[in-house]
Amino acid sequence: MKLYIKYTKYLFMLLVLIAVSCSNTKPEIQYGFIQLVQYESDAEPEEYYTFFILAEDEDGFDNLEELYVYHDRDQLRWHIKSDEWISYKEDENNWIGTRRIAVNEGSLPQGTYRAVLINKGGEKGERSFTYDGSVRYPFPQINVTDGRYTVNSEWPVNRLVCYDREGNYSTTINLTSLTGDISNLNLPSAVRTAALWTEDTDNFCSAFTNVVSVR
Repeated sequence: MKLYIKYTKYLFMLLVLIAVSCSNTKPEIQYGFIQLVQYESDAEPEEYYTFFILAEDEDGFDNLEELYVYHDRDQLRWHIKSDEWISYKEDENNWIGTRRIAVNEGSLPQGTYRAVLINKGGEKGERSFTYDGSVRYPFPQINVTDGRYTVNSEWPVNRLVCYDREGNYSTTINLTSLTGDISNLNLPSAVRTAALWTEDTDNFCSAFTNVVSVR
């Protein structure tokens, strides 16, 4: 009888451990942001959404598998798999998302977007975000001639995103003046090209020009 009771207790504890180890926890979306980004093109600027979420999962960041973004009013949906999304870590926080959400025709709609994050166990976490921003400034321009740069921009924030000869990212420079000598920007020696990146954080939008040669 004692042996049977001990066996029953052992079996019960084993089942509890199995249940705990196999339990699924929902992933969480702690925070997110949506920003409209314009990219220079031959005709009108191309528009995309930059969309990132602060994601958490008790079973680890690698347990996350899929991210869906919905604009329910216009019946739009985007699907981003773990091998497709961009991820980065900032202040111990894990961010995932994409810089390329677009529609086939017309402008990207404003309003409420709904993000659904799914882990490998099929558990879902959901959160809604509102984007009501708008582009209020003309598309910016940059010109570099004879070692001097000239920026034509009405945007509140202007930066140079710099690249080396192979096109690899090097550094980002905040421009305090819209004109000046390239030599005064103290660019790293490897930098060969740069794009102008302007931003209007109050209206959730930014713009990128094509790269130009700076050396």
